[in-house]
Amino acid sequence: MIDAAVKALTQILSPPMRSILWRSIGVALVLVTVLAIGLQRLLSWFAEYGEVWAEGLLGPNFHSTLNVLSWIVSIAAGLGVVLGGIFLMPAITSLVASLFVDDVADHVEREHYPAEQPGVALPFNLAMAEGLKTALLTILVYLIALPFVFLAGAGFLIFFIATAWLLGREYFELAAMRFRPRDEAKAMRRDNAATVFTAGLIIAAFVSIPIVNLATPLFGMAFMVHMHKRLSGPRPELLEPRQGVSAR
Repeated sequence: MIDAAVKALTQILSPPMRSILWRSIGVALVLVTVLAIGLQRLLSWFAEYGEVWAEGLLGPNFHSTLNVLSWIVSIAAGLGVVLGGIFLMPAITSLVASLFVDDVADHVEREHYPAEQPGVALPFNLAMAEGLKTALLTILVYLIALPFVFLAGAGFLIFFIATAWLLGREYFELAAMRFRPRDEAKAMRRDNAATVFTAGLIIAAFVSIPIVNLATPLFGMAFMVHMHKRLSGPRPELLEPRQGVSAR
């Protein structure tokens, strides 16, 4: 597993992967920006109209106090956007990964497994559906775990474990579905749940590093291509054109 992680890390910095890396970073930055603007405007709207509502309820004598509170809420909103961008990065990278899954996997398979039949590109709708599903599930789990952030860091541990499970699950299934139908890929992931989760811990550690985590889609996908190959073993059918892969 460590060898697979080292190979993935080395390859994402190689010249053939650099164009994919820059495109991946660009898409991630656009999504982060859109998220930040959306959250900022939403929180600002709440702060502004909340102040007006409270002043109407309490009277004009509380105007100064409410004005100070409004400034505090605005500052907190700004910090919330930054923290939200950090915590939601796994959700963002899961969407980005669905766009570049085949580009990354093709490079890994050509360089490290040239003697084997390459995988079949995933239909765009399927890849996007898997990425969107993981992103929404990630946000849901994070919202559930958010109250525990203030309990001696328990929330951060929940975030980390949830990230490992969600991203390990998505990247492995995307890699596996290039070689087998979706149901079979999911069954393979369940049969190797402990190994996939352990590999997901490595991806979770990667995505927790600021700035570096922008490359998570490339690292996670390349890493799981290696893991899928190792778990598949020397299967002869992988050396021949596969039947039924298109029946996803």
